[in-house]
Formats: sequence, structure tokens, C-alpha cells
Amino acid sequence: MLTSLKQEKLLLLALLAAVAAYPLEHLLLNSGQGAALSAGLVLIGFIVIASMRVAHHAELLAEKVGDPYGTMILTLAAVLVEVVILAIMMNNEASPTLVRDTIYSAVMLDINGILGLAALMGGIKHGEQPYNDDSARTYSVMILTAMGVSMVVPEFIPETDWKVYSAFTIGAMVVLYTLFLRMQVGPHSYFFSYSYPEKRRHKEAQEQPHAVNLSWSIGILVFGVVVIGALAEVMSKTLDLGLEGTGAPPVITAILVAAISAAPEILTALRAALANRMQSVVNVALGASLSTVILTVPVMEAMALYTGQPFQMAMTPVQTVMVFITLIVSAINLNDGETNAIEGMTHFVLFATFIMLSLLGL
Repeated sequence: MLTSLKQEKLLLLALLAAVAAYPLEHLLLNSGQGAALSAGLVLIGFIVIASMRVAHHAELLAEKVGDPYGTMILTLAAVLVEVVILAIMMNNEASPTLVRDTIYSAVMLDINGILGLAALMGGIKHGEQPYNDDSARTYSVMILTAMGVSMVVPEFIPETDWKVYSAFTIGAMVVLYTLFLRMQVGPHSYFFSYSYPEKRRHKEAQEQPHAVNLSWSIGILVFGVVVIGALAEVMSKTLDLGLEGTGAPPVITAILVAAISAAPEILTALRAALANRMQSVVNVALGASLSTVILTVPVMEAMALYTGQPFQMAMTPVQTVMVFITLIVSAINLNDGETNAIEGMTHFVLFATFIMLSLLGL
């Protein structure tokens, strides 16, 4: 028990930060904009630390159950962190476009950032990297459908009908995810796995598996999410005050939220790419994008219906163009069952474009 607690020293450090942040919240908010911004950035660091521990235990559970269940656990853990942070920030009267911008930023980060960098680095090291192209096609068409229904069509819905369409969106996302989940863990689970060469499988079979305490990992995962929620409560207030009047683009906060939840996925995907396991990269990057849209949207829409306060879900023209370019490039690149460095670079250039547009406030 003591050994296990020592391994969680970073999470315990994040817990101490949360315990200290609450009594100091009033002082931080009244010590000037600079102090508030510094405190917000420090708290973001602790949130990342806690999310890394959550992802670590999700990864242990993933190793225990194997693909496709493993990557499903990893992506769900990341989305859970994102939903908790978003719900708390929206409760603190954040920007009405925060949810939209966070989902958009997460998709750009997952597909163009994570997948692009992983394919680029993996391609430089291994050349062409194989994977199951059925998974890429399934993910891409579902991401396009989910984003179209929840983030493009709302532009044409009259304000008087937002509750009706919001309820429809929740139902549509639930139906989509239910079918996807049945496919991923049921008769079509082979869509999301890949049989690597016999030599590699033999090598992996000789490796000693990690001893996983399921109850402990699940408990730490839940505890970590609670700590993240506590830190996010204070972080959202200090960050809002710290950025107020600085001229920083509004989307910066959304990018930070998306980056916090995606930080563990980046490491997982890069390790998989360098180990020549591109199927794991595709599952993590595209699976995280799909889960972000298809799970975050109904939760936040339900919150809007409950509070009676709508928020802006329709993407801007620039965001819509970037999403469509990304999904078109993804559909072309991920259509042949192999990735390479050139394909990775195309996605990474799109990610750099997303960052540039965000800095320009577009």
C-alpha cells in the first residue's frame, strides 16, 4: 500500500495544490491581474500532472483488456477530464463559445497535431507504417457526421427553436455513440485492431506484462478526476481574471482546455508511433476526436437545457473550412492502410495553420 502511494506522489502533490488553492482563492483574485494569471498557469500545471496520472491508470487498464477496449478506455478518460473542466468553467459564466471552441480545438489537436506528429516521426524512423484502414474510414465518417449535425447545422436553426434542436442533437449523439460502441466492442471489433508481423507478436509475447490492480487503478482514476475538478474550479476564475483585458484571443482558453485533456494522449501516440504501432495512434487520435464530439456535445447540451442558458455551438466560417479540410485530407491519407512522413507533415502543417489562425483571433 505504501509503495503504491509513493508511486502516486505527483497526484498527491496535485491534491495538496487543490487543498491550498481554495482558501487562497480570494487572496489570489484580489492580488492583481499578474498574480491571478500566474496562479492560473501554475494550477494548469497541476491539472496536467493529475491528468497524466489518470491517463497512466487508464493505460494500465487498457493493457489489461487489450485493443479495441484499451484505446476506448484511454479516450474516454481524456474526454471525462475535458467534460469535467468544461462543466466547471461554464458554471463560472465562461464565454458562450467556450464549448464550441474547445471541441474544435480538440479535433484540430487530435487529428492534425497528434496524428500528424506521430505519423511524421514514425515515418521518418520506420518508413511506411501499416494499420487497419477500416478503423480510419469508420472514425472519419462518424466525426464528419457528428460535427455536421452538432456544429454546422445549428447555424441555420432559429433561436426560438434551440431547445428542440438541442434535444434532437442529444438524441442523435447518443444513438451514434451507442452504435459505434456496439461496433467497437462487438462483431466489428476487428475494424479497430491490426495483426502485426509474427516476429513482433512473438517478441511482445515474451515481454512480462505489468501487474495491474484493477480496483486500485479504477479508484485512482476516479480520484484523479475529482482532483482535476477541484483544481479547475479555482483555475477557471484566476485564468479569466488574468487574461481579462490582455488582448489574448478568446480561443486561447479553449486551446488550453483541449491541450490539458490531450496531453497524456500525445505521449501515448508518440510512443506507439516510434514502436511502429500505427493502429494505436489511429485509435487514440481519431477515437479521441470522435469521443470529444459525440460525448461532450450531449453532456453540455443537456446542461444548457437544464439551466435554460444556450451557448454558441455553430462553428465560424473559418473553423468550418478548417474542419472540412482536415477531414478531407484525413480521408485521403488514411485510405490505403499505411502512413508515411509526407502524410504526417500535411496534417502537421494544418495544425500549424490552426495555431496561426487562433493567434490572429480567427
